[in-house]
Amino acid sequence: MTQANGTIRVVVVDDQPLIRAGFSMVLAAQDDIEVVGEADNGAGALDLLRRTTADVVIMDVRMPVMDGISATEQLLRREDPPRVLVLTTFDNDDDAFAALRAGASGFLLKNSPAADVVAAIRTVAAGESVVSSRVTRLLLDRFAAQLGPSADHGDRLKVLTDRERDVLALVARGLSNIEIAAELHVAQATVKSHLGNLMAKLQLRDRAQAVVFAYEARLVVPPS
Repeated sequence: MTQANGTIRVVVVDDQPLIRAGFSMVLAAQDDIEVVGEADNGAGALDLLRRTTADVVIMDVRMPVMDGISATEQLLRREDPPRVLVLTTFDNDDDAFAALRAGASGFLLKNSPAADVVAAIRTVAAGESVVSSRVTRLLLDRFAAQLGPSADHGDRLKVLTDRERDVLALVARGLSNIEIAAELHVAQATVKSHLGNLMAKLQLRDRAQAVVFAYEARLVVPPS
């Protein structure tokens, strides 16, 4: 959670010192962002984050010792974990899919403009995902064969009301809150309330994770 003074605490994880230095320099110029640590691989990041509190982790995908996907999976099993923004030099759907399944709140290319990276950090720190639910859905449709059924997810759906299940299914189809409100003939504020309730019940961090959950629970069936 962002600090009381509004400062977003960030950890930068990348195996290239110049990349880390570049991100740290860009972020240090922001009044509302503080870089509180750096690591050169996933294992180092996990160790650092046992000793340092962070709101957002910028995580490279491909690193020695432990890659960013494995580190993200392990980090997000912890109590009250930071949000993870995955960075890669490769415009690769496989990386994006793996990052989302691991629990990342978004992914960006390393050559993204500095302003985009800063905006992404602020977005995930505020509890939103950088990747839209529509993009997430398209990715999951493409990689549907890798989504094994999850009995645990199916059981967890039972805690939702019928209307919350309806909202989750529409989020998974890529609809915005405005579109969901029109579909269900309710106010947008009602949709926000249902979405907040279902995400709290299912312990989901953001909209992108809600889409992943809906697919794994088979609430939405990918096209054959």
